[in-house]
Amino acid sequence: MPPANLNALRVFSTVAEHGNIQRAAEVLNLSRGAVSQRIKQIELELGTPLLVRGARGVSLTPAGKRCHAAMIDALAIIDSALSDIAGQDDRITLHIGPSFMAKWMMPRLERFRAAFPSVSLATEVHNRVMDRGLGRGEIAIWPGTAPDPNPAHESRHLTELRLAAVCSPDFLRPDWPIGPETLLTLPLLQDGHRRWDRLAEATGQRPAHAPLNFGRSALALDAAMNGHGVAIAPHHMIEADLRAKRLVEVWAFPEPSDEHLFLSWAKARNGGKHLRRVVDWFLVEFGQGHRRQE
Repeated sequence: MPPANLNALRVFSTVAEHGNIQRAAEVLNLSRGAVSQRIKQIELELGTPLLVRGARGVSLTPAGKRCHAAMIDALAIIDSALSDIAGQDDRITLHIGPSFMAKWMMPRLERFRAAFPSVSLATEVHNRVMDRGLGRGEIAIWPGTAPDPNPAHESRHLTELRLAAVCSPDFLRPDWPIGPETLLTLPLLQDGHRRWDRLAEATGQRPAHAPLNFGRSALALDAAMNGHGVAIAPHHMIEADLRAKRLVEVWAFPEPSDEHLFLSWAKARNGGKHLRRVVDWFLVEFGQGHRRQE
């Protein structure tokens, strides 16, 4: 077999990460045809298909999965070596959702900085789960029903999403206890998860008022703090506002949500001396671990 075409392998790795030839072409600044040609080239050299083309994108064959895993490992070695040469061991990039950043991370930034004074923290806010692999020094925190399925990632469970209904302490509401039927008679503040709609469907009761809809949980919670109604959010998102008495909990969902919060990072791309300590910091903040001793 001739030496591997590294350019074609890079194109294949990008297609595998995005699951879409057109999206990979845009990332690589190539035409769709050029990307397809390079994939065909490496498939001919290997003598086996790597991708299965579908109407909504591509998926990896067993050989494609092996090839992609090998590419991730190889790129990790190169990435780590270059980062060591450049002296970038002190940089951690955190990939999170906008509401998690606003409601969970922001109240803890000073605590994080005190714990890691030499770490340069960068945050990248995303509206949906990332569709690429994590690089050196990168951490992703995202809700889901199962751990990160990417075989190149380590994944740790942070917490189950325990849902509660909250409002301003000054909001006029019936006396406790409040049940879901009573809640649905109040002004409702709904985010993109549409949990009020699901509660109404489960109880068979229509809300008395059309919910005010917000794209993000943080916006719905801000509206609740300003007295506009009742919002639903995971407990880890509201605990700081509950402690500060900006919000009060009026009802907690009795059943598990089947959603959890997970933390992920790349197995092969350790991220230098700080990454595991930062991972441990998040685990401890969620009551899932102990501080790593140096």
